[in-house]
Amino acid sequence: QVQLVESGGGSVQAGGSLRLSCLASGNTLRPYSMGWFRQVPGKGREGVAAIDTDGMTTYGNSVKGRFTISKDAAKNTLYLQMNSLKPEDTGMYYCAAEPRARWWGLLRSDAYTHWGQGTQVTVSS
Repeated sequence: QVQLVESGGGSVQAGGSLRLSCLASGNTLRPYSMGWFRQVPGKGREGVAAIDTDGMTTYGNSVKGRFTISKDAAKNTLYLQMNSLKPEDTGMYYCAAEPRARWWGLLRSDAYTHWGQGTQVTVSS
């Protein structure tokens, strides 16, 4: 069992940057694949970025070149650096963890079993 708490959300202007953090606690000794997802009302949870247990990363097409996912194992913390933000990046951002995620499921919300509470990101025009 692992608990996840996101932070770092807020309101920014288009073109700005934001850094999200996800602090993991509980059973953090086992390796986890981790991902960032976002959701807006009326839509499903969209895969934004993920990092597997080997440190390999993958990104959704809409954020490639703008977002960077990373982790600090010593601090049990996952990060999402968000640059060149666009209004369409607005949404609730969730951190997720899964010890047995497959490579083909890293950006699928149904591949994850542990979720944080979310942090709101709002990008104005």
